[in-house]
Amino acid sequence: MSLLDELYRETILDHYHNPRNQGVIDSATVEVEGVNPLCGDELTLYLDVNDNTIRDIKIKSRGCSINMASGSMMTEVMHGHPLEQAEEFVKVFKDMMLNKDETIALPEDMEDLEALQGVKKYPVRIKCALLPWNTLLEAIETTRQEAADGPIKGKTVTTE
Repeated sequence: MSLLDELYRETILDHYHNPRNQGVIDSATVEVEGVNPLCGDELTLYLDVNDNTIRDIKIKSRGCSINMASGSMMTEVMHGHPLEQAEEFVKVFKDMMLNKDETIALPEDMEDLEALQGVKKYPVRIKCALLPWNTLLEAIETTRQEAADGPIKGKTVTTE
């Protein structure tokens, strides 16, 4: 294993064993569940959005180390950002994970996520890394729908 692979592995394991922003937001603006039925990963994402900005983000997740580390890293990146910028971060991350031909450099705010590029070597695991991010997109959409139409009860995102 190369030194870079070892560093990436350590970063993923650190976020898996010491996940950031785990828990529940009691007064969340939106709560969305994400499920990957193929591997059993499950998570609930909580957002507190005010003035189109993510004021707080928490995640409760169960599953593999890739899913949990990805969710932990995602919450660190998203905290305090406007919804539009959060969507852009999701796009950049998904581009990195789904582009098989090259390594994509990430913005400084997202550098820890480079550790997940090694997952591309195992295509079946990419969905594990993407589940928190797809769930966040659904939470952002739900937040916007609620602002326009009123409260929507919890949604579930299923990735296959």
